[in-house]
Amino acid sequence: MPHTPPPAAVLFDMDGTLVDTEQLWWQAAAELADELHHPLTDADAPEVLGQAIEHTAAHLHRVSGTSLPEAELATRLGDSFAGKVAAETVPRPGALALLASLRDARVPTALVSASPRRVVDLVLSTLGRDWFAVTLAAEDTPRTKPAPDPYLAAASLLGLDPAVCIAVEDTPTGVASATAAGCAVLAVPSTGTAIPAGSRVTLLDSLEHADLALLGKLSTSPRV
Repeated sequence: MPHTPPPAAVLFDMDGTLVDTEQLWWQAAAELADELHHPLTDADAPEVLGQAIEHTAAHLHRVSGTSLPEAELATRLGDSFAGKVAAETVPRPGALALLASLRDARVPTALVSASPRRVVDLVLSTLGRDWFAVTLAAEDTPRTKPAPDPYLAAASLLGLDPAVCIAVEDTPTGVASATAAGCAVLAVPSTGTAIPAGSRVTLLDSLEHADLALLGKLSTSPRV
């Protein structure tokens, strides 16, 4: 059987993909929403899961009709989420094993997050900084997910064409960002939100089932 070469690079989302923080983010948003007398439902999920703090703050401001400024809502969301992450950061099943296999194979990796830098740094203090050649937070690009900017920046910093990089994501917002940048995507949903498969989007139920061979098969574009 012919050997499948590993991918040129793997670009990982953070929340819900590598660490089990997506529920913490939902909790932070739900607690603030309750204070604003707008209990979150499944209808709010697209405006919360995978979204930047400012996006969710604007959504809560809009749907609740509160007189509080969006900036104050964003600050409160950020403080609440950071506190929860500091208290509880748990790697997703299979995440550390996959990172270790990529390191052993000398495949460069990047962390590409829509969370603010202070939250990214909190997670890295537990997960480990040395896994990644590059880390990007919400403040590091002009636009964050679902815009392609974060994945374009990560590929550029690694000196690669995004088309030869594999992005690993867990939400429709993140998948939209990665595909818009031209990456092939391995989508491992962390919530009940559906992610449609596509020509360059492969669905998997857990990172425990991801390995170098699978990632190599997803990287079908010519390398540069």
